[in-house]
Amino acid sequence: MNGKDSFFRRPGVQTFLSSIICVVFGLLLGYIILLLINAKGASAGIVTLLKNYMNYPTRPAQMKYLGNTLVKMAPLLMCALSICFCYKAGLFNIGAAGQYVVGAGACLYGALSLKLPWIACLLFSIVIGALWGMIVGALKAYLNVNEVISGIMLNWIGLYLVNMSLAPVKELASPYTQKVAAVNKAALLPSMGLSSLFSKNQYVTIAIPLSILTAIVLWVVLNKTAFGYELKATGYNKEASRYAGMREKRNIIITLMIGGALAGTGAAFLYLTGFEEWSVTQSSVPGMGFNGIAATFLGGLSPIGTIFASYFIQHITSGGAYLDKAIYPSQISDLIIALIIYLCGFVLFFKTVMNSRRPAKVINNANDTEKKGGKAQ
Repeated sequence: MNGKDSFFRRPGVQTFLSSIICVVFGLLLGYIILLLINAKGASAGIVTLLKNYMNYPTRPAQMKYLGNTLVKMAPLLMCALSICFCYKAGLFNIGAAGQYVVGAGACLYGALSLKLPWIACLLFSIVIGALWGMIVGALKAYLNVNEVISGIMLNWIGLYLVNMSLAPVKELASPYTQKVAAVNKAALLPSMGLSSLFSKNQYVTIAIPLSILTAIVLWVVLNKTAFGYELKATGYNKEASRYAGMREKRNIIITLMIGGALAGTGAAFLYLTGFEEWSVTQSSVPGMGFNGIAATFLGGLSPIGTIFASYFIQHITSGGAYLDKAIYPSQISDLIIALIIYLCGFVLFFKTVMNSRRPAKVINNANDTEKKGGKAQ
């Protein structure tokens, strides 16, 4: 096998190429849909979608709105890491959406009702998110309740509990909670000078580098530590891990607690910037937790790949805001993301195709080796 062939057979390279193929085909299908809606503006529309903040003519404006994209990327990345971490341990944490919700409720309650500083609000989100994940883990470990079923049920339970707990701190004649910046500035995440890099965008905080650092730490934990190996081994085969002396029930609970803590942290990384307020009348679970599933699979189930996938998904989502609403519906960017997510199901197929064609030279060498072995015998 030559060096070029071995390079393209590396799992990381194949995952990257498969993700690129999914993105290209998804954008192509999105372009076709734009053509069907309005052929004249389709080319300009897909370019506008991809340019996102680059649609602004000045550099300061571009940097400011790049900052907004990164602000939304940080919580998306944390939700994606929550799902990715649990998936590596053999668990599908669809309850990350609910863990994100209770994390949002925790940090906002701490900021608006208890008037806590940002570090306490952040820890509050981490703890509550972990406890919400622990419920799913305990049901899975001791009662064998499927984590998907319990996670979905807890998503809605968490939503309505948060709505009720934050109702006392909503604005008058508005469904939204009070602004953190107006009520408790000490609860806002610090910028540490990052805002000046993005045209003094007040919403750019340490949440962005912390989310990226978290992804790197998780990669190290999963791939370079005995703890990560044990969690993955439990996910591959609970019975075998139990036979090897691993405590599989404890591992399941710990895994989902960590997943819940990550999703809860993601909520704090958004709401403690002051970028958004919570609506106490919303009747649907925020899409951030579910979008994390897309980022996880587009990133090839790798914490590092998830960083780039989260940015791309948020980039396309934010770019949809610049489309001409008189021609195209505002949900067109969500549709394109959905197409890319659907195509991510073919990542394994693309990898199989890459591995199915063995070079003739390798096959001939293998046959020669067998013949020589036969003669020697």
